[in-house]
Amino acid sequence: MIILVTGASHTGKTALAQKLLEKYKYPYLSIDHLKMGLIRSGNTTLTPVSDENALTDYLWPIVREMIKTAIENEQHLIVEGCYIPFDWTKDFESEYLKNMKYYCLVMSKKYITNHFSDIKKYANVVENRINDEDCTIETVLRDNTELLERCQNYNVNYLLIDDEYQVDIEL
Repeated sequence: MIILVTGASHTGKTALAQKLLEKYKYPYLSIDHLKMGLIRSGNTTLTPVSDENALTDYLWPIVREMIKTAIENEQHLIVEGCYIPFDWTKDFESEYLKNMKYYCLVMSKKYITNHFSDIKKYANVVENRINDEDCTIETVLRDNTELLERCQNYNVNYLLIDDEYQVDIEL
C-alpha cells in the first residue's frame, strides 16, 4: 500500500508520516529530503525557495516512478510532502491506483485562529526548521484556504483539522 500525505506547510504531514511509520512499520519518503538532496548535490538549479509549481514539476516525475516501483515490488511506502499534484491520479493506471491512498491535511480558519501558537510550537516536532520566520498567521490562513479550495475543486480526499488536532489514518 502506498499512502500519500500532503498539505500546506505546518499541517503535520511529517508528524503523521512518522506516526504511521511507528504504527504500521511502513517506511516513509519525505519529498523535502529528496528535494534537498537533489539541490545540494547540484542536480538542479532550483532552490528551496523556488516556485512551488516548478518544484512540483521537477520532483513529481521522480516520486511518481518511485511509487510505481514500490507497488510493482509489493512494498508499502508512505510518501509525504507538498509536491504532490492535485491531479496525481492521471499518472497511474488502475492497477497502481488500487494500491494507493491519498490524504491532504487542511487546517480550518477556526483552528488556525484558535491554535496558531500551537502550530508554531509543534513546527519542529519531527524535523528542525532552520528558518521559520515566514510562518505567520496570515500565510497559514492563506495557504490552507487555497488548499481547501483546490481539494474541493479536484474532489480529492482531505482531512479537515477544525476543533482539535487529532489526525490519524487507519489502514
